[in-house]
Amino acid sequence: MTVVDYSALSKNGPLKSLTKKLQDSAGRNNQGRITMRHQGGGNKILYREVDFKQAKLNVPARVEAIEYDPYRTGFIARIVYQNGYRCYILAAKDMKVGDSLIWAENAPLKAGNRLQLKNIPIGYFVYNVEMHKGSGGKIARSAGNYAEVLAHDAGYTDLKLNSKEVRKVSSDGFASIGQVSNPDWNLVNIGKAGRSRWLGIRPGVRGTAMNPVDHQRGGGEGVQPRGTRRPKDIYGNVIGGRKTRNKKKWSTKLIIQRRPKIR
Repeated sequence: MTVVDYSALSKNGPLKSLTKKLQDSAGRNNQGRITMRHQGGGNKILYREVDFKQAKLNVPARVEAIEYDPYRTGFIARIVYQNGYRCYILAAKDMKVGDSLIWAENAPLKAGNRLQLKNIPIGYFVYNVEMHKGSGGKIARSAGNYAEVLAHDAGYTDLKLNSKEVRKVSSDGFASIGQVSNPDWNLVNIGKAGRSRWLGIRPGVRGTAMNPVDHQRGGGEGVQPRGTRRPKDIYGNVIGGRKTRNKKKWSTKLIIQRRPKIR
């Protein structure tokens, strides 16, 4: 079992005014039927209201605390603006308590600062990127994630995402400099079944170990072959290699290079 190094986090708890309790559905719909398997249980957690828009421009802010967020893989930072307003934002890698930050159309190129994409030089890493101005960050928000600025042209900025996809986004949108905190999150080894249960993850069972009534691969004496050309889920939908993106989706024209196929 391995864990993330939490030594850089502040010792105080979350700010009560910025938290709320979300209803836990345990993977069930409004009729109580399971629509998403392997969910349920887990420790009680509070949702932190993170500000992805960061719309208070030209107002200096200071980092008050770096905190853990049970609803996301990266850490969050509690900041206080010069006018006294407090909120949570995604913490950048190596961000520390006491750091000064600012959001502006042409802010200094410092990790954590937020500015328009068209004012960010080629080669810089950015995170919490807006697809349109004012829409709030949508791209590169998980632990250790970032996008690389490749080019600016005709009102669009070319970004290389972590998946190796290259796509255009509006140059007027805002993005934060740097990468999301907690980059070692993907190295964590859960270690035991109980720890998965703490996280609200219930056990998954192989289909071939089930009865025929429960799964299309169930039943038989001993180990059986799949018996079908293409892998399918329990509902008969083809998985593993079937393209799921809508061919008529409007944003397809903004994708310059699709992410490479994993072999």
